[in-house]
Amino acid sequence: MILSDADILARLERGDLVVDPIDDIDMQVQPASVDLRLGTDFLEFQRTNISCIHPTREDEVSKYVRETHVPEGEDFILHPGDFVLGTTKERVEIPADLLATVEGRSSLGRLAVVIHATAGIVDPGYEGQITLELSNLGTAPVALTPGMRISQLIFTEMKSPADRPYGAERGSKYQGQRGPQASRIGSDPEFADETDDA
Repeated sequence: MILSDADILARLERGDLVVDPIDDIDMQVQPASVDLRLGTDFLEFQRTNISCIHPTREDEVSKYVRETHVPEGEDFILHPGDFVLGTTKERVEIPADLLATVEGRSSLGRLAVVIHATAGIVDPGYEGQITLELSNLGTAPVALTPGMRISQLIFTEMKSPADRPYGAERGSKYQGQRGPQASRIGSDPEFADETDDA
């Protein structure tokens, strides 16, 4: 069951669902979602001559990514074909009985801006800001302003709470993240042997 605005507001009021800060409930809480705003920090992927990025070599990723801070009121220009990691201004805490889905806003989609490549799921138990995978699929640069509503979060109530929610007990690598986070795929168990050998 997808939560309605009444359900979302009731759970925010009880405190078992957290979206913080919400500065304007009437603007941010939609009929079946909560609009999230763009944060001020970005990770930009640089054009580079490396042969490839290998998941187990995080030092390669750090050479490929540059941190950029854009104060509220200024613009980040997303050029055609660009891919950058951004973040939500809001921090969320998802309870064990909800699954959240991050989706783009249609107004930005109509400007050819997408907000995630594959990471649309926010697991039960997750706490932190949400990293956005921003791409411009169009032919003209688009100005993105920190503080603007960039995405929406939809909540689905699960049949029963997760027995093993996202978090420290599972070794969840993005729990508690602040700001955009580069890939930590090299920490996945299937790469453990390769990392040990490196």
